[in-house]
Amino acid sequence: MLDNKRMTPLIAILGAAALMMSAPAFAQDAAAPAADPAAAAAAPAADAAAPVAEAPAPEAPAAAPAPKKESHITPVTMFMDAKAVVKVVMLGLLLASVFSWTLLVTKLLEFGSLNRKSDRFVEAFRGAKSIADMGRIALSDEFEGNPLADMAAAAASEVELSRQAGLAINGAHRDTTIMRAQTAVGAVQSSLSKRLSSGMQFLASVGSSGPFIGLFGTVYGIMNSFIGIAESNTTNLAVVAPGIAEALLATGIGLFAAIPAVIFYNYFQTQVSAYGTRSDGFNAELMNNISRQLDKGA
Repeated sequence: MLDNKRMTPLIAILGAAALMMSAPAFAQDAAAPAADPAAAAAAPAADAAAPVAEAPAPEAPAAAPAPKKESHITPVTMFMDAKAVVKVVMLGLLLASVFSWTLLVTKLLEFGSLNRKSDRFVEAFRGAKSIADMGRIALSDEFEGNPLADMAAAAASEVELSRQAGLAINGAHRDTTIMRAQTAVGAVQSSLSKRLSSGMQFLASVGSSGPFIGLFGTVYGIMNSFIGIAESNTTNLAVVAPGIAEALLATGIGLFAAIPAVIFYNYFQTQVSAYGTRSDGFNAELMNNISRQLDKGA
């Protein structure tokens, strides 16, 4: 066995060798805690910066869509947007319609006044005692312008003219006097027919030609709509619908003018015929009265 003196240096050498071998690991372990706090401090900073760098930029708000302008198609807008020719057709038909309604009111007032005045005149006429009395009643201001009063005045005037001419109106010239009086009344009746028929030709023209005039405006408007289709190279109905509506409005106005005109014409034609029949009846009554007065020598 080795003695203690020899063992002591050997142990010292082995301890030094072991110490030298363990020094790098110890140095590494000692340096690691020093490096860890720096890394730990840098890591939160990097983590805090990452959301800022990676966060997407806020998107700009989208522009609000412009409100859609609603288009309301009305008869007024259709008229304003129509072509010049269609406008002229519409205006002409509207004026014709206005004149037809004005004529309706005028003729209604005319026939109403005519019938009332005729009733009063016939009542006064039947109370006459002589031919001169008939003429005086017929020429009074109360019945001025009345057709029946004009007929009686013409007949009485003719008889008076024959009397003033020295003719024997109660004798040999009685029949010729009545015939002349009848001719004078017929002349008044002829003017009566013309007077009562005033405006009737206009109503007849509007009633018969109004729809065709409106149809002309419609054809012209639709023709322009098809031209617009060809120029725009589209068959979208929304493009041509306003033009077609404007064109159809012309036909509508034509019917609006023609239908009342036809109704008014038929109504007034009936009124004219009725008054003509009344004047014929009064003519017979007038001639009988004159014949009776001549026989009496009045």
